[in-house]
Amino acid sequence: MICTECGKRPATVHITKIENGKKSDMHLCEQCALTKGALNINTGFSINDLLTGLLNTGAALPIKMDFLDDPVCPVCGIKYSRFRETGRFGCGSCYKTFGDRLTPLFRRIHGNISHTGKIPQRAGGRLKVAREMETLKAELSNAIKNEEYEKAAEIRDKIRALDKANGREE
Repeated sequence: MICTECGKRPATVHITKIENGKKSDMHLCEQCALTKGALNINTGFSINDLLTGLLNTGAALPIKMDFLDDPVCPVCGIKYSRFRETGRFGCGSCYKTFGDRLTPLFRRIHGNISHTGKIPQRAGGRLKVAREMETLKAELSNAIKNEEYEKAAEIRDKIRALDKANGREE
């Protein structure tokens, strides 16, 4: 793509602006972007600001009485209040030290507190089946434990069908 400003050099900077509901795209070369000041955009926003903002909205986080003190990491000496200000830990031990306070934060940010990861499209066929099988077996044991035998029978049939589809017969 050619620069929309000078029409000579290849565009390396792409800017999308949305103002009053109207979207406009600009494709600029490096020189035109420098002259327009597009490369020096400073929004004043960083990931630290995001974390600090999330931490400082105390209304959504459960407040416990034991949180009134300001715990300190035994390894690096950073206080939790310092982490709230900067959004940065001092060391890896801070995760363990402040863990009970971080769990609600991680749940708010990520929607969960455990990472399951993604399976690659090309090589993930067997992994997807294995993960689905684990999920079904957990559901099956849960259904049996709750004495939901009809649901358990349906899940058992799904497991058998999955085994059969993957060439494993019982």
